[in-house]
Amino acid sequence: MPYLENKDFTTVMEQVDLWFQKGLPFCIYRKPQEDQIKAVFQTDDRLHPVVDFTESGFVFAPFRLENGAVLLKPDEMYLCGHTSSVRPSIEEISVTEIGRQAHLDLVQKGIQEIAAGRLGKVVLSRKLEKETEKPITEIFGKLLLSYPNAFCYLFFHPKVGTWCGATPETLVQIQNKTVRTMSLAATLPFVQGETPNWGQKELEEQQMVSDYIKERLTPSMETLDVEAAKSVRAGNLWHLRSEIKGVLSQNSSVREIISLLHPTPAVCGIPTQAAKTFILENEDYQRTYYTGFLGELNLNVKAEVSLFVNLRCMELQGNTASIFVGGGITQASDPEREWIETQNKSRTMLNIL
Repeated sequence: MPYLENKDFTTVMEQVDLWFQKGLPFCIYRKPQEDQIKAVFQTDDRLHPVVDFTESGFVFAPFRLENGAVLLKPDEMYLCGHTSSVRPSIEEISVTEIGRQAHLDLVQKGIQEIAAGRLGKVVLSRKLEKETEKPITEIFGKLLLSYPNAFCYLFFHPKVGTWCGATPETLVQIQNKTVRTMSLAATLPFVQGETPNWGQKELEEQQMVSDYIKERLTPSMETLDVEAAKSVRAGNLWHLRSEIKGVLSQNSSVREIISLLHPTPAVCGIPTQAAKTFILENEDYQRTYYTGFLGELNLNVKAEVSLFVNLRCMELQGNTASIFVGGGITQASDPEREWIETQNKSRTMLNIL
């Protein structure tokens, strides 16, 4: 295992700048509600594929796992502190109406597919673009300050691209055979001083996700417990979340658990394969690494992982930021409300820019 060296935040960010200029791969990240930041630097530009999830490093995986996950080799690893009580104000920014009709039509098509009995739920998304001249280190710094409850990251590989985000969703954490994951669904805007008032559509969507994950994981677990749903805040949004915890059965592997969970119903739908096929045939862009996953793979200890779903993220190409937003569609969905939900979600990344 690589040696984890302590350095100050400024020094690590200077190395991030240097690696980016040299075209060398790296990822710098902070886990939810932690003060410490980790950085993984690879000293050459080779593209290392993940073969069976027994590898050690930082993994970056696409929505379509069959397209291959990428592994950053931890040639150098640093740990640094970063605390601040000052959170940037989240301004009420205007969002464009471009793409509105196309998204309404897409959602309506999804509702029709559900009504026909071919799907229980499908997550439909869109991409919007925004010009920015902010340096990547400044963008990452603002993510850290704005979203302390999220997994915040900045990833670069010359053969993959530059991605960053602040995701509220854990895919899976495995340590000493203990598995932790979550069922996350439903969205409402955060209003100061108000608690979220969930409707039947949101409650049913969240329960559907919990039930599906339980059904998928149970055969591979000795025990499995699904907690009741709670309201959790992620930036300027509320979500419903159930914590799920269990113990791996003797014959289960990390690879097996990942394949059972990814893509989750929160980013794909139910049943998974039918929803995935619908998404690939009907969304008007390729998700690539949006709704994939990323994180530590056997980085500290064998068979220990800490992976997060790549939500609330953007891809940076030159001066253009591509921002990805979506929502869960069920029988009770209303296309106009679903459009508004994606508009609210887009503000997470637009505020950073």
